[in-house]
Amino acid sequence: MAAKAFAVVAGVGPGTGASIARKFAKAYPVVLLSRNPANYEPIAEEINSSGGAAFGISTDTSDSKSVQSAFEKIAQQFPDAPLAAAVFNSGGGLVRKPFLELTEEEFVRGYESQGKGGFNFAKATLPLLLRGTGLEHPPTLIFTGATASLKGSAYFSSFASGKFALRALSQSLAREFGPQGVHVSHVIMDGVIDIPRTKEYRFEHPDAKLNPDAIADTYWFLHTQPRTNFGYELDLRPYVEKW
Repeated sequence: MAAKAFAVVAGVGPGTGASIARKFAKAYPVVLLSRNPANYEPIAEEINSSGGAAFGISTDTSDSKSVQSAFEKIAQQFPDAPLAAAVFNSGGGLVRKPFLELTEEEFVRGYESQGKGGFNFAKATLPLLLRGTGLEHPPTLIFTGATASLKGSAYFSSFASGKFALRALSQSLAREFGPQGVHVSHVIMDGVIDIPRTKEYRFEHPDAKLNPDAIADTYWFLHTQPRTNFGYELDLRPYVEKW
C-alpha cells in the first residue's frame, strides 16, 4: 500500500496558520511548524481530539539546520510518503520604522524571515511534493504574501524587501515546477487579518478584516485546482479595503 500523503504548514499560530491547519487536516495528517511550541500545541491537540492527525515541530525556517532537523523528523514519521500540500505562512520580519533609524540587523531580518525562510522551506518540501504528482489533487506549494509583496510603503522597507523576495521566489518556482506537476501559488493578504493579535483594532465596519477561515478555504481551493487550471496568484482583501 502506498504511504499516506500528508501536509505541512509553516508559521502556525492561533490565527491564519491554525485555520489552514484545520482545513487541510480534514483530508491529510498535518505537520505544524513554528518556532514557539505554544503556537502549535493547542491546534495539534484540537485536531487530534477531533479525529484528525497532527503534530508540531519547533522550527525556525530562516535557519537551514533547523529546517533540515524538522524534515528529518518528518521523514521518520512519514517514510517515503508523498507531500500533498505545503504552506509557507511565516509572518516574521515585520519592522515598522523610519529608514534612517533602521539598523542593518533589522533590515536583514525581513529577508531572513521571508526570502531565506521561503527558500529553506521550498528546498525541503519540493522533493517530497514531486513524489505526489499521482495524488487526487496536484501537490501544492503555497506562499502567503502581503500588501508589502507589491508595495513598499513608507517605514516598511525591511518587510517589503523580504516579501518582494518571497514573491519573486514563488514566481520562479511556479515556472520551474509547474511543468513538473507541482502547483506553486502566491496569495496576497491585502488588509488586516482577524486574529487574536488584531482583536483590539477597530474599524468603521465590523467585517473590515480578512477572515482566516475564508483564507484557508481559498488555500484549499488552490490545492484542488486541476493541472489544466493552475492559478499562480490571488489577492484577498476585505470589501472596504482601499487599494
